Amino acid sequence: MKQSRSVVLLLILLFATNTDVSNAQSSDDVPLQIKGVFPEMTIRTDRNATRSESAVGALLPWADKLWAIGYVSHISGAGIGLYTVDDQFNWEKHPKSVTGTFANRYVHDPSNQAIIGPHIIDTDGNVRTIEALKNFRLTATISHLTDPDNMVYFVGMEGPMWETNVHTLETRKLFDLVDELKLEPGKGKAHFKGAHTARGRVFVANNSYYENDQIDGAGNGRLAEWDGTTWKILEHTAFMEVAGKGPRAKTYGEPVYAVGWDRASVIFKVLTKHGWKNYRLPKGSHSFDHAWNTEWFRIREAQSERYLMDAHGLFYELPTLVYEGHVWGVKPIAYHLRMVPDFCYWKGLFVMGGSQTDVAVGQPQSGLWFGNIDELWQMGKPTGWGGPWWETDIQADVPSDPFLMTGFDQKVVHLTHDSNQAVEFTIEVDFLGNGTWHTYDNITVPPHGYRHHEFPTGFSAHWVRVTVNTGCTATVYFVYT
Repeated sequence: MKQSRSVVLLLILLFATNTDVSNAQSSDDVPLQIKGVFPEMTIRTDRNATRSESAVGALLPWADKLWAIGYVSHISGAGIGLYTVDDQFNWEKHPKSVTGTFANRYVHDPSNQAIIGPHIIDTDGNVRTIEALKNFRLTATISHLTDPDNMVYFVGMEGPMWETNVHTLETRKLFDLVDELKLEPGKGKAHFKGAHTARGRVFVANNSYYENDQIDGAGNGRLAEWDGTTWKILEHTAFMEVAGKGPRAKTYGEPVYAVGWDRASVIFKVLTKHGWKNYRLPKGSHSFDHAWNTEWFRIREAQSERYLMDAHGLFYELPTLVYEGHVWGVKPIAYHLRMVPDFCYWKGLFVMGGSQTDVAVGQPQSGLWFGNIDELWQMGKPTGWGGPWWETDIQADVPSDPFLMTGFDQKVVHLTHDSNQAVEFTIEVDFLGNGTWHTYDNITVPPHGYRHHEFPTGFSAHWVRVTVNTGCTATVYFVYT
């Protein structure tokens, strides 16, 4: 019996420390790790350099290693760059490292090369650097519209957009997106983030969001598309990420996902063959309601054909496919306060980058976390708040955008309006998730009045929406605990 207990205890200890038995020849051979964090794997700026932010901007498994790129704020600072982790968990800074502000990663399948920051890496791990781009804040690399076998696009945080030949590294600037998308002076600096190519179009996101956005409801945030000829603005509020399947995208309906927010809630847009559909998600925290504080919302393929979405302090399970032109598999996993610039899978482990300390709290530094993706469920229970309307001018009998309802325990909705007459709010639910709506309840709110409704314990549906029977300025706000 004692021997059995000893074996069980040994297995528990090995599992808890994520130690590979085959590599544990001595304590000196195993890097120190504490609950999935390897202190040795830290990106930090030189202590005598200009103190700045120091974070893990992007992660990419490639050429039998895990690659990580660091970023500082405004290309200010020194001592960080490109890093690798090998099979033995050895952490090395690459000799071709460049200190900069980089958060882009992309695999160019036609040439069998990976791109991270200003670097292009072949399958043997040989690194080349795009000299023309190393001094810019790079946020996205995406497929080229007309020459995808040889070219890619890069997007910079301040709005420049380039095309680069992946063989010769020749680079040409195409646009200043500040001008193309008509960002207005005095409404906040440009802060371009995610981008994606699909359906013969390029999509870009700018997450400019400051106090004037919260007060006035709109500013310099943008979601836009380019068909190779003309730019079209889709949204005038902050958007952070645009994503979709790469190879075999058409097998899954070729959806394009875009995530942003306004003062009311998180905005989740989905493009299918039927056009764009708008959905709304709760905010897990108001700590993310600023252009600087969102770095970064990501939609990544955390498992084969399975997306993980990080948005406003909540991790979500997200399907890679759409049926009937609808998305109904969005489900919250956990609440968190962590800044997660990127995440990926490597050697059977779920890996998260971090943006954990900056100039405000000492020497800037951030690290990696290695674990099992199921450990995300051990973070905070999904909670949040938001709604489709925040002091919004509403027409009679026009439904709101669907708001996520599934995956939360306790639910309440608050209803107000400014009309001089009583207004009837009709609450509808879609429990199938395919756009089939059923009336849940009609709630009459007195003139300039307020009502709230607590949903029964255990009640849920995929989506909920609201209409009013007369035009007014209304607020509909859900709180999930």
